[in-house]
Amino acid sequence: MAKRSGVGVLAGFLMGFLLLFLRVGFTAAQNTSPWLTLSGRAPAVIAKGGFSGLFPDSSPIAYNFVSLASSNDTTLWCNVQLTKDGIGVCLPDINLDNCTDIVSSYPQSRTSYVVNGVNTSGWFSVDFTINDLSQVYLKQAIYSRTPKFDGYPILPVDVLGAQINHSALWLNIQHNAFYTQHNLSMRNFLLSEVRRIIVDYVSSPEVAFLSGIAPRLRNTRTKLIFRFLDKSISEPSTNRTYGFLLSNLTFIKTFASGILVPKNYIWPVSSDNYLLPHTSIVNDAHKAGLEIYAADFSNDNILSFNYSYDPLAEYLMYINNGVFSVDGVLTDFPITPSEAIGCFSQLNKSSVDHGKPLIISHKGASGDYPDCTDLAYQKAVDDGADVIDCPVQVTKDGHLICMSSIDLTDSTTVTRSQFSSQFSRIPQLKSTLGIYTFNLSLDQIQKNLKPLISQPFASSTMVRNPLYKNSGAFMTLSDFLTFAKNKPLSGVLISIEHAAFMAQQLGFSIVDSVISTLNDAGYNKTALEVMIQSSDSAVLVKFKQLTNYKLLYQIDKSIGDAISSSVADIKRFANAVALQKQSIYPSSMLFTTGETGLVSQFHAAGLDVYAYVFRNEFISQPWDFLSDATVEINAYVNGIGVDGVITDFPGTARRYKRSSCRNMGSNTPNFMQPIQAGQLLQLMAPIELPPALSPMPPLTIADVVEPPLPSASALVAPGAAPPSPRPSSGHHNVAPLFFTLLMICVYLLI
Repeated sequence: MAKRSGVGVLAGFLMGFLLLFLRVGFTAAQNTSPWLTLSGRAPAVIAKGGFSGLFPDSSPIAYNFVSLASSNDTTLWCNVQLTKDGIGVCLPDINLDNCTDIVSSYPQSRTSYVVNGVNTSGWFSVDFTINDLSQVYLKQAIYSRTPKFDGYPILPVDVLGAQINHSALWLNIQHNAFYTQHNLSMRNFLLSEVRRIIVDYVSSPEVAFLSGIAPRLRNTRTKLIFRFLDKSISEPSTNRTYGFLLSNLTFIKTFASGILVPKNYIWPVSSDNYLLPHTSIVNDAHKAGLEIYAADFSNDNILSFNYSYDPLAEYLMYINNGVFSVDGVLTDFPITPSEAIGCFSQLNKSSVDHGKPLIISHKGASGDYPDCTDLAYQKAVDDGADVIDCPVQVTKDGHLICMSSIDLTDSTTVTRSQFSSQFSRIPQLKSTLGIYTFNLSLDQIQKNLKPLISQPFASSTMVRNPLYKNSGAFMTLSDFLTFAKNKPLSGVLISIEHAAFMAQQLGFSIVDSVISTLNDAGYNKTALEVMIQSSDSAVLVKFKQLTNYKLLYQIDKSIGDAISSSVADIKRFANAVALQKQSIYPSSMLFTTGETGLVSQFHAAGLDVYAYVFRNEFISQPWDFLSDATVEINAYVNGIGVDGVITDFPGTARRYKRSSCRNMGSNTPNFMQPIQAGQLLQLMAPIELPPALSPMPPLTIADVVEPPLPSASALVAPGAAPPSPRPSSGHHNVAPLFFTLLMICVYLLI
């Protein structure tokens, strides 16, 4: 582990980094609507151990980063532990093993103590002096987070209070009874500390501790906050459970001015992770004259499915639901509640703006419902998409259907149907076996198959909306076009792939069929814009010859540059390009390394640029975006200037467009400034830097130019079956063998 320098050196370094990372921000514009907090003021943002969602909890870098990426009035939280010589230090856990490298420095010092009635083994601050701990360094305690910033020193409380910039300071005293058993007085430490530094909040889950110090702090600015733990746990000094104490808030009011509760005290969730109705605790606390703060917020946790993996949506449910507002939130990622409070509360949700960035759905709202179903499209419209999309495929009887893949195994239950034996291998389409849309008729698909919700991160246990994983109805292109009419949209997008295969192997001209269907649906007379997307330039060339639709060329690989001749050729047949996000902000080990300049290059050629695919799940985003989908969208739109976003979650992008902090110019608050590519690399020790990214290939003219589409050998009208494609060699042997082996495996498992 690389060892880090002290606070002074870090502060100087961060000052230089500030010039690179952010312009000087101003506080967000005040909302005119009153807040439903006890005081009527905006809720407080409390940064738990600083910006601990990215950096080691309670490290100097975590505390300093708060001022760069959160509201100016964010409160710093310090979980206080006492050393053997009575010095208070900020550490997230009483057991130092998980959050520091103490095992390396003192491998023989493992001990066991009873902590809150539980025998606990590890390394404890009570066994070490402050001088001993100067050889110990902080590390990331949550293993799913990056360890690249490990190695900072442990901070004494008075150093945090005196040397690190902050608006307010919150000291949490979690284990007073434990320290008393070791002849250390947390009470004396705290009373001494409030004479040296300003302490705005003191919290504790121990009634005796707070009631004992309340008289001494009554005439100070320090607020005392009673912290509730799990309802089944007994509070040590009263021997009553926290659930029991929750029913006696008037008693809590006798020694505290507020309470801190786990967020599920307010919005409980069901066993299958959906929100239950909110409790009355916020209003109960306010009626008792108590402020109420909610804890356990973290962007990189598994959120209730109701939030669609969007942490900003979760904060809004606690501060802007129209019924109540908590008085503050305790979070590992203070940027997100800063956004929620400063820019996304009391928004006009009825406003419609089809300007930039254009919001294009990706197979409908496919993050919430199965791809290309009526539910996904309705959700996309309800959530404010500007354009909804239909990836068009052809059925056995020549109908055009919206389906995310030509292979039905990707997005339907075909493998669990009576058609599961129709696997074939068609190398022109994919290298593995598949069951294709042109193997089944429209009637067979609609009556026998169910949709499957996309699961891009199922291997990481981040599944999507399981209650609706097979819900919704498939839609033909004609159904889709009828649905889109009279909706508050600016247009529709039809995506076409495998056109040459369909012409050669199926005798089907998908270009002619799409144009005919659009005309039959009246789209030659509607105000809705028609966009055609394809990664095959020949498809767009043919559409350009026959229509006036807007043509979007999808570059379906990561590129680092574009040869000028390739850009010129794209301009010949397209109005816009769709770029993978990695082609704009390349990253190594999930750290952005820079930006390619491709957006500016295509803009200079007169081409719009749309970036794809945006997803709310935090594991889809580089660390630079702080596990916040809104931060990522802001980087691409406000930072690099893309013209539109193609997204599984249109609602997140629509809320971004409604932000009250857009178009504020130099008054834009710091937490809404776009990130600078490669920013986090500046904060790493050289030994921790990720490997240099291999150069991504440039886009060449050979990548763009395709031979003209072949003529369909026999045009197929709806209701007539196209000829079956010739399977690859060995097709008739592979499928039966595959299913024989499969059935044997199933039999053995049973």
